[in-house]
Amino acid sequence: MKEPSFYAHPMSIVDEGCQIGAGTRIWAGAHVMSGARIGQCCNIGEHCFVEGGVTIGSHVTVKNNVALYDGAVVEDDVFLGPSCVFTNVINPRAFISRKTEFRPTVVRRGASIGANATLICGHTVGKYAFVGAGAVVSRDVPDYALVYGAPAKVHGYVCRCGCKLAFQEDSAAVCQECGSGYRLENGAVSESNETT
Repeated sequence: MKEPSFYAHPMSIVDEGCQIGAGTRIWAGAHVMSGARIGQCCNIGEHCFVEGGVTIGSHVTVKNNVALYDGAVVEDDVFLGPSCVFTNVINPRAFISRKTEFRPTVVRRGASIGANATLICGHTVGKYAFVGAGAVVSRDVPDYALVYGAPAKVHGYVCRCGCKLAFQEDSAAVCQECGSGYRLENGAVSESNETT
């Protein structure tokens, strides 16, 4: 029998029928259900739960105690902080099955979700956005936006590297940490040298 190309701690549960990329590590108490797809070089922390209809890209960090339910899509290079919460039904009832009403939650490439943040289903967190600890995301988050609070609101924008940007009167910003350039037009941020 061929050895898996990923590491699963002996106290984790990895069901048959899931796809897990090379170099991924799954730690104690985590449960990955059949049908889940996880990319390469991910780190799935202790006591995480990945349901069967979840897709996780490559180079994703999922810290301890995160549960990802059917319909969650997490793109490459995302950071999911400890105990952040995903939902997939807008009006759950224990006595009414709403499995046909799941709403997807999408976290775009490079975004970071802070510890104990809650993502209400049916929304998208934009690429390289930063959701602060304890935030309640109840609407879409723009690319590069820094959001926090309950409900989460935009309080600025961040660079791809995670540092806060200071836009000038000409709607341009240069990251003080890495030197990347950005433009702010009509409430949308883009890298001034962006090609993707």
